[in-house]
Amino acid sequence: MPDFLARLSPGQRWLAILALIIAVLAIWFFGFREAEQKRPPPPNPWMGPTPVHTVTATKENLNVHIKAIGSVAPLNTVTVRSRVDGQLLRILFEEGQQVKAGDLLAEIDPATYKVRLAQAEGTLQETRAQLKNAEEDLALYRRLLTKNSIAKQQFDKQQALVEQLRGTLKNHSAQLDDARLQLSYTRITAPISGRTGLRKVDVGNLIKTGDAEGLVTITQTQPIAVMFTIPENQLVAVRGAYASAQEHKSALRVEAWDRSEQQLLATGQLTTLDNQIDTATGTLKLKAQFDNSDDSLFPNQFVNARLQVQTLSDAITIPADAVQYGSKGTYVYTIKDNKATMRVLKLGASEGTKVAVLDGLVEGEQVVLEGLDRLHEGKDVKVME
Repeated sequence: MPDFLARLSPGQRWLAILALIIAVLAIWFFGFREAEQKRPPPPNPWMGPTPVHTVTATKENLNVHIKAIGSVAPLNTVTVRSRVDGQLLRILFEEGQQVKAGDLLAEIDPATYKVRLAQAEGTLQETRAQLKNAEEDLALYRRLLTKNSIAKQQFDKQQALVEQLRGTLKNHSAQLDDARLQLSYTRITAPISGRTGLRKVDVGNLIKTGDAEGLVTITQTQPIAVMFTIPENQLVAVRGAYASAQEHKSALRVEAWDRSEQQLLATGQLTTLDNQIDTATGTLKLKAQFDNSDDSLFPNQFVNARLQVQTLSDAITIPADAVQYGSKGTYVYTIKDNKATMRVLKLGASEGTKVAVLDGLVEGEQVVLEGLDRLHEGKDVKVME
């Protein structure tokens, strides 16, 4: 310990040590500050050229679409029911099978209806025999009447009997046709072409004509429809495009995309516009038809519909993200002599990520897409690859 500290009292000694520490800290602080002041300032990134990414204004055909939410709807759906009562003998279809109109689906026990057919045939045969006999008697009475051998009343009575038997013959003939028809109904056929659903009845059950669920449901899937709606403010554009397509004997193209709008499912054409606007929602229903030969569309499936209403030929297009909005209107930044130049635009229709430029750009010009937040008129830029 130094001699001068030893001569001090304990309290004075601590004060001396504290003063020494403060002096050392003061020397270090002022020395560090002076070194910092002599260090050159770091470069200001806002003062140098702004790095940007650019895109080229291109000339191309731009298809303008209207997007809407829709659902897949079968053109026809039929619940297959039996027309006669009886025991179900056979089922000749598989669940989910594609069937054609007229294909045999199931059979009902025909025994009862064969008996009825035989009875109708016997009754008809008996009536024919009676009619033949009555007609022969009438012919005889007619000859006798010419010779005044019988009374006119007897002839008229026989003629009436013949007419009665002829009516009975027609009635029994109709009964025979009905018996044949009822027998044919024991063979249940597909009324339309389509895909079968789940079977509602098993073999061996007694089925009746009044069964609500029927045997199976057939849904037509080829072709198939997509129902979607558009807002009222798009009605004029759609009606104009639809009328133009009909005038040229063509159809408006409709695309069906999946729920995420990442996969194109099918392409079809617009077939129908509803005849009135839904006042509750302010929308109009539209119907498009798709061949659906690959069964890519499934009944009641949710889809995103895209209706093509216009094609802009040789339009100048740029990404919509490059367009800025300000007090002067819509504008973009172009590059000239490595400097940013503001260019006011007149925009047209947009489609997806692209927008058509009606005035303000020509094909091949470079438009800034990224780095826009640091640009102003005349700002130095560095185009990045």
